[in-house]
Amino acid sequence: MIKNSKKHLNYEKIEKDLEGYLKNNKDWNTSLAKEIAKKENIILTYEHWEIIYFIRNFYFKYNITPSMRMLINSMNKILSKKIHSVYLFQLFPKGPAKQASKIAGIPKPSQCL
Repeated sequence: MIKNSKKHLNYEKIEKDLEGYLKNNKDWNTSLAKEIAKKENIILTYEHWEIIYFIRNFYFKYNITPSMRMLINSMNKILSKKIHSVYLFQLFPKGPAKQASKIAGIPKPSQCL
């Protein structure tokens, strides 16, 4: 699990692209993730954090933001529970790969499926 002990950084003051994705993933911390999630109308639960940390770890291991298909396949191989797209859309209704990546502070996936 990736931990970040930086001081709270205000989302409005951090450099982002036009869609709101962080330009520097090192600016990310859990407080900032909560702020981004709030703007996305998501109240983060344990299940959300599980996906967020999984995506961050995937990104830093493979240097690519996972698409939806990559995310599901990888999670099903690693986690002891079956993950499917309906579950992910319940957590991230605007698109699991895109919305979860934004909250996780990593770049937008180049493809979503």
